[in-house]
Amino acid sequence: MTNQIEITLFGACVVRLAKGGEITGAKHRALFALLVTAPLGRRSRTYLQETLWGLADYESGHQNLRRALSDLRKRLGPVFDAVLTVTSTEIEIDMAQVQVRGSPQDGPFLDDLNVREVAYVRWRDEKRAKPGRVEALCTLSRTRRAQRLQPRVCALPLSVPPGDTELSVAADWIAEETSRMMSRSSLVQVISHLSGRAMSKRHVDVEGVRDTLDVDYLITGALRKSGQDLVADIDFVDTRSGTLLWNRHLHCPARHFTDEASDWLVNVVQTVGRAIAETTLEMARATPLPELPDHKLLIAGATAMHHPTLGDFMRARQMLDEAAERAPDSPQIHAWLGKWYVLNIFKNYTTDRAADTQKALDCTARALDLDPMSSFSLTIDGFARANILRELDVAEDRYSEAQNINPNESLAWLLRGSLKAFQDEGRSAVRATETARCLSPIDPFGYYFDSLASSAHLAAGNYEMAVKLADLSLRANDRHISTLRARIAALHALDRGDEARTAAQDLQRRFPNFSLAEYRRTHPIAGSRLGNLVTHALEAAGIN
Repeated sequence: MTNQIEITLFGACVVRLAKGGEITGAKHRALFALLVTAPLGRRSRTYLQETLWGLADYESGHQNLRRALSDLRKRLGPVFDAVLTVTSTEIEIDMAQVQVRGSPQDGPFLDDLNVREVAYVRWRDEKRAKPGRVEALCTLSRTRRAQRLQPRVCALPLSVPPGDTELSVAADWIAEETSRMMSRSSLVQVISHLSGRAMSKRHVDVEGVRDTLDVDYLITGALRKSGQDLVADIDFVDTRSGTLLWNRHLHCPARHFTDEASDWLVNVVQTVGRAIAETTLEMARATPLPELPDHKLLIAGATAMHHPTLGDFMRARQMLDEAAERAPDSPQIHAWLGKWYVLNIFKNYTTDRAADTQKALDCTARALDLDPMSSFSLTIDGFARANILRELDVAEDRYSEAQNINPNESLAWLLRGSLKAFQDEGRSAVRATETARCLSPIDPFGYYFDSLASSAHLAAGNYEMAVKLADLSLRANDRHISTLRARIAALHALDRGDEARTAAQDLQRRFPNFSLAEYRRTHPIAGSRLGNLVTHALEAAGIN
């Protein structure tokens, strides 16, 4: 696509039309500068009015912006509509039509624009203080294709020796079942199996698949016979860098293929989820937010939110805020932000419980305003209602509605199971949490599913299983306080007092401010049979 406009941001600000001619007005050029440095190339009209005409009253600012747009339309002609999208609330520039030239070595940011409004000067000086970030924003905007929030994954049918029809069917089934499992996750986009099958009929190379299907990750490999066994070598590849992230060598007796291949696939899909989450978070830790691609922001934020360290948790909020700036109409992002505020309260990180409660509810309300049929948003709203406000009946309605919309919404099953545990319905809690664990093989936050399943088994009196699941969860995240409490309670119920006291000492070491009084006052299960079991076990283990 031919660029319609060239703009230089460092030194003298030059806005030049590809067909010839320049934009000369200072505020006209400043308007372009504000747009090309914005996330997604988009600013609200109010922001532009206040930044460029801040000394005028609102009506005057409104008229000035409208007049400036009218001037630009006359100057640009048909290019105006090709480059700018103007609505009653926002103005957006199509960065695919813009070439940004120059670098900080050419001089200060917007050196020759004599715009004196206070908001503009403050914005300009902030950019001058970090010129590298301006350059990164421009580069990011210029190189983006269609913006999307989730990484995209494709599972190709495994290659087989020529002429083996039976093996070809098995290889195709592996790819189809892998795609089906992955598609249950809201954190990734999965290319349809039919598209993957069509690609596999060509000569497959990573760059070709990446460019044709616009995928970030690829599952590929080979299937063959070895005596009476079937052997699969499966690779997981980052298509952008060409890096082989992992390889699996799997085999089983051919006669047991149908049964054992299902276990293969659960292992493969779990490893895919963890690899995407951890490599994305690793990149996010080392990359300035403006340079982080759109499709990495959400999964990096969601992953960091579930990491045990406070630093990662706080970084998650920054990444989700950035994602909301870039995609303000995404209900999923606002729902994740709502979950962040709930966890901020639940982890006792909050310094203002009431304010964070309201922010959590505002986020879920915004998500549901954008999409009332979002099963994920309904689930997170239920999570907030149950865990902060103790509105258990409202939470039950939210989870039920989410499951009616999407019976495969694993988080709704998980949190409904947790709610059933709160209500001392142990058998129902176990059924719901086990359903959730079966539905979520790709979820990189498996420790959280294991933790709530542990609490469900605790409510059902299955204390050995509660300890087993708690230990499994703690191996992935040893700072999840709910898991530590459930494990202490289960050990106490099993009359393993020494282990319970050791576990209680570990909890107090990790959470020195935890108190039973606060737990009784704020936790939704405090007055239930399960809550009494937990508080009695904590007291017996030495926590007061």
